[in-house]
Amino acid sequence: MLKVAIIGAGAISNAHINSYLQFPERCEIVAISDIYEDKAIARIQEHKLNARAVKDYSELLHDDIDLVSICTPPYTHADLAVAFLEAGKHVVIEKPMASSLEECDLMNEAASRSGKLLSVIAQNRFKTPMMKLKAVLDSGLMGKIVHAQADSFWWRGHCYYDLWWRGTWEKEGGGCTLNHAVHHIDALLWMMGSPTEVQAFMTNVSHDNAEVEDLSIGMLRYANGALAQVTSSVVHHGEEQQLIFQGSKARVSTPWKRIASTSMANGFPEPNPLLEDELQRYYDALPEVIYEGHAGQIDNVLTAIETGAPLLIDGLNGRQTLELIVGIYKSASTGELVRFPISKDDPFYTRSAMQERVTHFYEKNASVENFSDLSITTGSDYK
Repeated sequence: MLKVAIIGAGAISNAHINSYLQFPERCEIVAISDIYEDKAIARIQEHKLNARAVKDYSELLHDDIDLVSICTPPYTHADLAVAFLEAGKHVVIEKPMASSLEECDLMNEAASRSGKLLSVIAQNRFKTPMMKLKAVLDSGLMGKIVHAQADSFWWRGHCYYDLWWRGTWEKEGGGCTLNHAVHHIDALLWMMGSPTEVQAFMTNVSHDNAEVEDLSIGMLRYANGALAQVTSSVVHHGEEQQLIFQGSKARVSTPWKRIASTSMANGFPEPNPLLEDELQRYYDALPEVIYEGHAGQIDNVLTAIETGAPLLIDGLNGRQTLELIVGIYKSASTGELVRFPISKDDPFYTRSAMQERVTHFYEKNASVENFSDLSITTGSDYK
C-alpha cells in the first residue's frame, strides 16, 4: 500500500484526491499540506480521509510517504519537487512543470540522482479520443503530416486574475500559453515531436489586472518542412478545443473527424471514401482507455512504482513542453524567430532573466487572497 501526500489544497487538488481514491487497494492519502491549513482540513473532511492536515510541507519530508502530488502555483514547483525527490519520495506535479527551463533541469537532475519517479500532469493524453488519435497518426494511414493546428480555446472572466498569484510573471510564470495551452502543446509534441523554430505573437485584450498574455499565436516549423500553429486563449467563448492533423492522404482530428481526398485529373479534390472507411474502422477497433484523465495518469504512476513499467509522461516530457512555451514567449517578446534547442546561456533560460525581458502588459496592483471553493473547468472531453 503506497502512502500519498497532497501538497496544495486548491481546486485542482480534488482531481488528484479523487483519482487516488479510485485505487483504494493500492494507495492511501495520509496527509494534505497547504499554507492555509483550514483548506487542507476542509479537503480532508470533504473526502472523508483518514489523513492529517499540515501547514508546513517540510514536516512531511522525513515521514513514511512514498508519493506526493504537488498542486501548488508554478513558482513553487521546483523547490518542492527537488525537496521531496531528494527525500526519497516519488513526485507527481501539476502542469506546468515549472516556470523556467533551469528549474526543469534542476528537477530532472534531482530525479536522476534520487532514482525516484517524476511525472508531470498531462491528463488529456489519458483520454480515449486522444489515445486513439495518437494511434491513428502512428499507423501511417493518413500519410506524412504536413500541417497541424492546436486550438487551446478557454474563457476566463476578468476576476480570474484577481487571485494573488495569478497573472504575474513571478508567481504564475505566464498566462494562457503556459497555464492553459500546456495541455494541447504537450499533445502536439507527443504526436508530432519538437519543431525546429517558432515565430510568435501575444497580447492581452481582456484582462487589465494581469501582467501576462491572455491570447497568443505560435507558428512552428519542423525539420521535414511541416508547419503547425498553436493558438492559446482565455478569451474564447465556448472553450472549443481541437487538434487537427493534415496528412498527405487525409485529415484527422480530435474531436474525431476524418476526411480523405484524392486528386482528379485537373488537380482538384474528390472524396476518398475507401480511405475514410479504413480510418474509421481502424479508429473504432482501438481499445477504450480504462481510467481517463488524472486517474489514468495516477494509474500509470502507481503501476510504474509497483512494477517498474515506464511512465508515459516524465520530467523530460514536461521540459520539452516548457521549452516550446518559452520559445513562444521569447519570440513574442523580442520579435525574433526562435530556434531550438534553447541553450543554458540564453537569456530566457532562467526565471529571473526571462521575467526581466518578457512583455508586461499591465501591472497587477490589487488582489484577493482566496476564492470561494467553486467548480473549475479542466478542458474538452474531445469526443
